[in-house]
Amino acid sequence: MTHNTPLSPRPLRHLAEVHRRVLTAAQLRTHGVTTAELNERCRADGPWRLLLPNVVLLHSGAPTSEERLHGALLYASRESTPGVPAQPSASDPHREVYAEAMLTGLAALALHGLPSAPPLVSLERIDVLVPRLRRLRSTGYVRVVRTPDLPQARPVAGLPVAPVARALADAVAHLTDADTVRRLLTEAVRDGKCEPASVVRELTEAKLMGRAHVADAVESLVAEGRAVAEDLLYRLVTEQGLPDPVWNVDLRLPGGPHLGGLDAYWPEQAVAVELDTRAPRQDEDATWPEYARKREHLERLGITVVHITPKKLRDTPEQQAAVVRTALMAAGDRDPAAYVVVLPR
Repeated sequence: MTHNTPLSPRPLRHLAEVHRRVLTAAQLRTHGVTTAELNERCRADGPWRLLLPNVVLLHSGAPTSEERLHGALLYASRESTPGVPAQPSASDPHREVYAEAMLTGLAALALHGLPSAPPLVSLERIDVLVPRLRRLRSTGYVRVVRTPDLPQARPVAGLPVAPVARALADAVAHLTDADTVRRLLTEAVRDGKCEPASVVRELTEAKLMGRAHVADAVESLVAEGRAVAEDLLYRLVTEQGLPDPVWNVDLRLPGGPHLGGLDAYWPEQAVAVELDTRAPRQDEDATWPEYARKREHLERLGITVVHITPKKLRDTPEQQAAVVRTALMAAGDRDPAAYVVVLPR
């Protein structure tokens, strides 16, 4: 038996009933369609059309957005064995398993639900992310994006989609409008779809931070991320029943130097919360020691500092509240903290 031999011939009537009427030439062969029959059906006035190389649309009309996405993934998906593309999942026979391929860029952002992403029907190009060493070319409406490390895909509507941060970087690489870039980045953070740090990491790895409009958008992104984090911290205190702190303060020694700003501070217990909203850049190694020195200085003065990331606030609020509550309860067992002046920031 060769790979051209049908594995289990099925009538074409069955194919016409497939919800996604897009198949590869290899899949059609498993249904008993010969190369001659395929060529005949895909002629200029035939009932089928060639959507992409070796990808067939089983009708002659314009493809729907879903069919274009499905076709792009079929084109880019690695075949498990020569001539036999990945088969439907055993747990869901209507969902294809696309090996080493996922949607990214604007198409992925639209599927993730970002309001500023253009509708799928308006996209001239659909970006597909594949491993760097794959021998695959951009063609038709498909743009191949390569990466040395393929991320874990997020399933959206039965399709493998790149994580939001990666999809943002791949979209921004082809965008020149500053307002569009800024809206996409801030929406992703404001809606809780990703963290600012992960976006900046992807933009840095893609070598996009040197573009002025991208750098400006990142400044807005970091500010948006801090505002979102501050709101999450406020909700943590109120919803988890923690005592009210003083918010956004600066600490100073009496007549002495500035000790640093804090997002929340409980003066009686000498407990502070500082949000870690740093965006990883090339100088990350230089910025972290500043955080560490500040924390060590405050703790030498008897002030307990709790560092919390926005991701932890969003994902595990009960656990973060327990950490703060434990620090407040332990205050009575510690030596009194040094007297500090608390000023609004």
